[in-house]
Amino acid sequence: MVETFDINAKNGALGNFYSGNGRFKRRNVQSIEEKSFNGALVAVKGHFEGLKFGPKSSPEVRKMVAGTLDKSLNAADVRERLAKNIDIWQRLRQIFILALPKLSRLSLRESYDVPESATLILNNYAVLKEDLQYLNNLLVISRNMLAIKETAQEICARVGFDEEVRMLVVLCVNVTSKGYDGESVGEGDRGRLLEITELYKKLLVTCLQHTHNWTMGNDRFKMSFWFEMLFDEGWDNELPEIGPDGLDVRKVHQEVKNWLRRHNKKNDEAARLLAKYEADVPTGDTPGPLPEEEEESMETVEESTTPIWTSPELEDKYQQDKLYARVSHQIDVWWKRVRDANYDGWVVPMETVEGAKERADQCKENAMQRYIPSRGDQDRNYDNDEQYEEQQPEEALADDENDARSLQGEHGDEEEDEDEEEDEDDSYVEGPLRGLLTEIPNILDTKQIEALHMTVKACIVDSMGSGLTPAGENLQKTRCKMFLALDCGKNLLREMLVFIAVWEQTDQQFIFQITAQIIESFHHNALLPYAWNCLRILKDIVSPAQTVLLRLINYMFRARKDSPIYDDLKDYNRDAKLIHFLYNYFRCRVVPDCVALIHAQAQIRTGKTHPSEFPVDLWDMERAKDGLSQYLDFISVIAEIPEMRHLLIEWDCVYELITLLKNLEAGVARKGLDEKPQVNVPPLHDTPHKFPWAGIKIQILIILTSLLAPTNVRRTGPGNPIVQKQLLDHTGIMPLLNCCVYDGYNEYLKERATLAIKFVMEGCEEAQKFVRELVPMKQAQARAQQERAQMGAQGALSAEAELARRLESVRMAGLGGGLGGVGGGSVVEGAKSALREKGHVVEGDEEGRVLADEMREGEVKSEKARGKEREK
Repeated sequence: MVETFDINAKNGALGNFYSGNGRFKRRNVQSIEEKSFNGALVAVKGHFEGLKFGPKSSPEVRKMVAGTLDKSLNAADVRERLAKNIDIWQRLRQIFILALPKLSRLSLRESYDVPESATLILNNYAVLKEDLQYLNNLLVISRNMLAIKETAQEICARVGFDEEVRMLVVLCVNVTSKGYDGESVGEGDRGRLLEITELYKKLLVTCLQHTHNWTMGNDRFKMSFWFEMLFDEGWDNELPEIGPDGLDVRKVHQEVKNWLRRHNKKNDEAARLLAKYEADVPTGDTPGPLPEEEEESMETVEESTTPIWTSPELEDKYQQDKLYARVSHQIDVWWKRVRDANYDGWVVPMETVEGAKERADQCKENAMQRYIPSRGDQDRNYDNDEQYEEQQPEEALADDENDARSLQGEHGDEEEDEDEEEDEDDSYVEGPLRGLLTEIPNILDTKQIEALHMTVKACIVDSMGSGLTPAGENLQKTRCKMFLALDCGKNLLREMLVFIAVWEQTDQQFIFQITAQIIESFHHNALLPYAWNCLRILKDIVSPAQTVLLRLINYMFRARKDSPIYDDLKDYNRDAKLIHFLYNYFRCRVVPDCVALIHAQAQIRTGKTHPSEFPVDLWDMERAKDGLSQYLDFISVIAEIPEMRHLLIEWDCVYELITLLKNLEAGVARKGLDEKPQVNVPPLHDTPHKFPWAGIKIQILIILTSLLAPTNVRRTGPGNPIVQKQLLDHTGIMPLLNCCVYDGYNEYLKERATLAIKFVMEGCEEAQKFVRELVPMKQAQARAQQERAQMGAQGALSAEAELARRLESVRMAGLGGGLGGVGGGSVVEGAKSALREKGHVVEGDEEGRVLADEMREGEVKSEKARGKEREK
């Protein structure tokens, strides 16, 4: 037998040798671990081909697989040798090619009917259990092999094993998303169904981990995974020629595909190993030839360093994209169209208080019909597309298109469709959501799903990227834009956010923190306003997904406090523009609609309308309250950041807070200290008009206190004079005083109100003067109680309203029509006379002084009595 050296051998390793029978034989230089695992894989392949093993063979094969799994996890040198063995990758692929149709046949009917599938699984329970355990162990080994990164990643992709894993994900989702809990099966059968479902879930988790390791640190495979995820099977069915955002999805698909064609250079070591394997194939000692590569993917292209977009388009789309050098011209143009309208400067102003009042009045008028205003009204000031048009007039677009050498000012030439948003929210929970990964958050729990979030994070978060391409493109940012540009990505984002709400994730938990990093990457690309609008549901004031998004934004801003991030003006402006967008939405949509609901409650409370006419149910009220509460939490966080607090003051945030307090006072009854459930009263779900909006007043007072507090570092001394003036302008003292009354729906409300009033009074003569002019509180309450007894509840409420109106007239008179006014003395006296005519006691009168003395004496006596009780 004559030996020969393989020309492809390296570093002196022995290659093939001549066997003497007219053919070359492959020299076996594999380690014992490689030989053992290859032998096990041959046996497993025979199992999936239907070969029958003896009673001792199957346990031995399982033992060999388990031994390899353990070594792949704990021995780095073994893991590396396995990862570089192409025979192993080939045999893994062949096993999965055989296994997938078999599993599908044993688990799913063609009709995907749940009862039939359940029966099928029960009939094949033993076979499925064994097969799923085999596949999971093999997939764990290949996942561990990918830990050596680039070489193993290249081999995995070249043999096509990543495609088999992707198909396995689809199968696992199809099986586990069925849900067999409601089936009429026995306890034992239910246990077997659950066991198979859990094995499928376990396999799905391993698939996700495998995908994470395959893409980690490799921009080409990240883009390949992104391409398959965002353009799943049937992605172009019923696809409009141009999307609602002016995006041509078919062109995006072609452009990304062309980018993958141009970026196909393999790792040097992987290329050498693959070439050696192909040279060994004719010997017949390999698992077989490698899958054929598409000819177009074999081309190697030198990338341009200067993006050039030819317009009009070339006939050869590939050549046009090659000159452009970036991933997708369509995505770049789309991003400039939908990003924050204030990205390049403060273009969209904050809605004025006057405009907000008009919106609130309109919502109140329509409250009993439909508390959500018309679409055209609600979107007038914060619709992204309209903001973009205001920011980029058509003339600028036309000029920019003439400059084909740069991305600066390139915005495309699509015309805006006036009706483009008509069906914007139709896909939300209406039928199946498209996307390879969209169903996964509905299947896995918080621990199982970690790999999905980690993979998404690795693909779009800047810190996980590899810098700029020769064309100056940040691929992490590009994938981030693609994620929100395409429906599959938006669907997955919505499900990831709702997942946090369903599983009640706190900000200390891993999934919440990873999702927060994903959300911050949207922020760095000026896409949070767009994401916010994509998550909107017309029937909700703030949708559940928006509420979770706001929680994540709060978490992001909470980390900004006491950090040096705002030393960089770019970071400051980016955050300030996001706050501007969110507060504008709060002013234009959230507050008017919440006020309309509370106003509807007040209408029923005063007997003007019947409870049956209340426009929404308790579930809608809960969602509205959750959204409002999360928004107030957001404003509270911003109010505590010294660099950002001035924005809230500048935008007159006090108006919204006082408006909410006033309406809550009118629309919601307080919960008394000793209030007990009343007999024969319908449960709360039958009385949404009595919804208490618990905790909202507390949140409002926390914000007001932050804004009113002194501006010095220690926050001591007189209150903020600007906020004091705003509060007086919006007649906010009486709502604050009303908060001094006990309310079981808002714990420690009086204490919070007292602190806010303290900051209002300190250093503000006008506020002090207003309080001095008030009718003594106890006397006012006594008269109200007396009138209630005489006239009944409705008449007493009218009397109280009259009293409040008179008190307000005193305040306005005391301020001379405004802060700092003069010559108001005669007006004050006239108001006092009017109050006397109605039988009210006015400060300064003899009766008022006598009453005040009696009140002080009563308080002294009460205090002495309490002291004696304490002594006893």
